[in-house]
Amino acid sequence: MRIISGKYRGKKIHHPKNFPSRPTTDFAKEALFNILENRIDWEHTEVLDLFAGTGNISAEFLSRGAKSVYSVDRHQIAQKSMYALHGELNDDAWKIARLDVFKFIPKTPLKFDLIFADPPFQMKGFDGLPDLIFKSEILKEGGQVILEHGKENSFEKHPNFKEVRNYGGVNFSFLC
Repeated sequence: MRIISGKYRGKKIHHPKNFPSRPTTDFAKEALFNILENRIDWEHTEVLDLFAGTGNISAEFLSRGAKSVYSVDRHQIAQKSMYALHGELNDDAWKIARLDVFKFIPKTPLKFDLIFADPPFQMKGFDGLPDLIFKSEILKEGGQVILEHGKENSFEKHPNFKEVRNYGGVNFSFLC
């Protein structure tokens, strides 16, 4: 894995062999960020990365110039990986929290312009994540939610659904 574009372009991202999930592939990540590049004013965008894993996507947001990135993951191995990458990038705009996403969302007073979520595809409760996000009001007006998921999930019937993009076995659903 590597950072595709921006100020950290080309930086390799390593993840431990015993990492509990699958990181977003460079192919899918590049496709996603090509879409976002035409939609986002990075320097004014506050991002929340849920189920942040290795920090792969968080680092890409930072590299593109996001105003701030807040990464949440509850796994200790993920935290170690993210903190190692954070130390290499030394970017003050990146905050990391080791918390359960489903407990964090309803309790945080923070608000975000862009919320990215990449939970394990088979995770119990994944289908209810958009409702939890929209009910908690952590998304700023005009903001968007991007869900990375497999073919077994569909968010097309959600009232906030806008579009879905498919890249191999990875889907990105956009909700506003």
